Amino acid sequence: MPVRATPVRQTRNADASRAKIWGAATTEFAAQGFDGAKVDRIAAGAGVNKAMIYYHFKSKAGLFNAILHDTFGAIADAVRGVRAAGGTPEAQVRAYVAAIAHVADDRPFFPPIWLREVAQGGRHLDPAVAGHFREVLTMLGEILREGAAAGTMRPAHPFLVQLGIVGPLTLFMASRPLRKKFSKVHQGLDVSIDAVVEHVQTMVLGGISTQKAARKSR
Repeated sequence: MPVRATPVRQTRNADASRAKIWGAATTEFAAQGFDGAKVDRIAAGAGVNKAMIYYHFKSKAGLFNAILHDTFGAIADAVRGVRAAGGTPEAQVRAYVAAIAHVADDRPFFPPIWLREVAQGGRHLDPAVAGHFREVLTMLGEILREGAAAGTMRPAHPFLVQLGIVGPLTLFMASRPLRKKFSKVHQGLDVSIDAVVEHVQTMVLGGISTQKAARKSR
């Protein structure tokens, strides 16, 4: 009689196949975007058949959004940690920038995927992804209001501040292959993520600080 796989073994096999699909899909979506990505290539890269992809994720769109849910969910979790840790509004802004940067840096596939999706008007996003985004912006707004109430920050729209954070971070991370190529003829492009984080922290805080505004008015 054939030996049947135990439930534990079946679960391990399912988890392993899901992880392989995930890895192949992040590579494919980062390189091709949603429209250019092919399920056949994802299956070949993962070493599974297409049916396994549909079993785990239902569709290409389901797989694409699962990847974005994971990233934006991790960002929301990280920002919740920033809020829970507390501190001055300035310290929280610094921690907020670092938290977003580190989540994205741990997922090098995300910046190119997100830049493509932004350029395409978010056509492939499901509403739940927007829910994560709204939660993150809400927490940033709370930090900014605390700073304004303390008199150390001028009133600022959280979405505009968010653009000033994720714009340079995303572009820096997505430009990694380009920077590597250009570094052959232009020295000084091998900037560390920590240096970029510190630069963005300084730029953001400098833009919303009431001390800067006070110096300009003198």
